[in-house]
Amino acid sequence: MGEADIGLFALRLFLAALLAGHALQKSVGWFRGKGLNKTAEVFESWGFRPGRFHVGLAATCELLGATLLATGLFTRVGCATVIGTMIVAAAPNTVNGLWAHLGGYEVPVAYAAIAACLAFTGPGSISIDNVADLPDAGAPGAVVAIVIGVLAAVPPLLNRRRALLAHPSHPAGPTDERA
Repeated sequence: MGEADIGLFALRLFLAALLAGHALQKSVGWFRGKGLNKTAEVFESWGFRPGRFHVGLAATCELLGATLLATGLFTRVGCATVIGTMIVAAAPNTVNGLWAHLGGYEVPVAYAAIAACLAFTGPGSISIDNVADLPDAGAPGAVVAIVIGVLAAVPPLLNRRRALLAHPSHPAGPTDERA
């Protein structure tokens, strides 16, 4: 075990903690979050209908990705889950531009980028993947994880688009609401 493995382990834990925090903010209101009902209202305003279902789905995906990354179990599956979830999370705030201080999509892009990098590095030796001697698919496995993550984001984004087109009087324009 070298410094790189310790660094990968720390990075995986850091990202996992942030993802779990976001999931718990939206689902149960921890860490000054809005909780399920109020977050569902925000999701509805963004076009993710029904809101409660989408909040539950987002929180579940964030917790699943966090768990897989923290443990280093099926790491690339965790990466794909995070990538897909963060692409969807970025969508409502694209009208605000990149930067978070302006209500932009900087945070989900950073989380997705970290997950994509971890897909390429793999989990390192401090992981269940390593201890269980699970096969490492290398760079091709990373590319597959990224593609799966991107493709997984398509259905919720298409559903959001349909919902927004069906209710044009309910604007999904620039917002500083954070779920």
